Amino acid sequence: MVGVGTALPPASYTQREVLDTFRITDPRIRAVFLGGAIERRNLTLPPTGPDGTPVVESQGDLLRKHTESGLRLGREAIENCLRDTGASLADIGYLCCVTSTGLLTPGLSALLIRDLGIERSCQRLDVVGMGCNAGLNALNAVTGWSRAHPGELALMVCVEVCSAAYVFDGTMRSSVVNSLFGDGAAAVAVRTPERAAEQSPSAPALLRFTSHIIPEAVDAMRYDWDEEHGKFSFHLDSEVPYVVGANAETAVARLLAGTGLRTGDIAHWVVHSGGKKVIDSIRVNLELSRHDVRHTTGVLRDHGNLSSGSFLFSYERLRDEKAAVPGDLGVLMTMGPGSTIETALVGW
Repeated sequence: MVGVGTALPPASYTQREVLDTFRITDPRIRAVFLGGAIERRNLTLPPTGPDGTPVVESQGDLLRKHTESGLRLGREAIENCLRDTGASLADIGYLCCVTSTGLLTPGLSALLIRDLGIERSCQRLDVVGMGCNAGLNALNAVTGWSRAHPGELALMVCVEVCSAAYVFDGTMRSSVVNSLFGDGAAAVAVRTPERAAEQSPSAPALLRFTSHIIPEAVDAMRYDWDEEHGKFSFHLDSEVPYVVGANAETAVARLLAGTGLRTGDIAHWVVHSGGKKVIDSIRVNLELSRHDVRHTTGVLRDHGNLSSGSFLFSYERLRDEKAAVPGDLGVLMTMGPGSTIETALVGW
């Protein structure tokens, strides 16, 4: 992983500001917003109407928001990632785009190649609709391409405009979702050295990936068509934190199987910022300290759940901290619909 870059919308709101903007007075909903360990989120809120409250956006409005804001965020994340990598647009041989907050055909990869002027020979992949776990699913594919093309640069960008996936109906179901997610994009550059000696000591190697699917919880996280409102609506079951937490140990054991490693050998944990209860459940079941998940909780506090790109925001903080030294091992973990826990083992 030779470079990383992130991007956020310019407008950041406290949870209280969001509540006041939408004039939400229900004490139960306000408690959900204010009790989730989130202080601020970067969002693209609807324009205001004559009465000063945000207008109700149609599904068409939301798709346009996803496209316009998504392309802007994706471009910025890619440019920041290339700057961090010390590479140029001409160096990109493979581009993978991940999103779950809107459907486009052609996808973000084609539009970003056009808008940024990336070489027309660039190979591409769009991973759409897999949810919060998708960043590691896609990174697995990107790593496979990279290993087959030593020396060439592969790029993955996760683009999530979660404010283009909201329904405002005053129910507790939608309020939980509306209190949690934020907008953002994150890109990571991957290059397989042509010779082992070329690996940078500061750039972790992606050593292996595993998946753990929980089919009995397939309906726990889903994005359904809401006939009443004429738009898609995300559903989160209240049991999600406990289902994910109960399976975390099995997922990590599968990742470490055959390596001779144990959980205690892992120096760095980069976990998806799925929500306070999810993080607490993961931490308790894996016997991690609060320090182990400091970047995960920090991203949740500052930006909310950024869906598929959340783990890269946490990784960027770990990288900038310069806490990892040669010989250290780390685990990347994402969770999402399926229900699924994705993991990757990295080594410095």
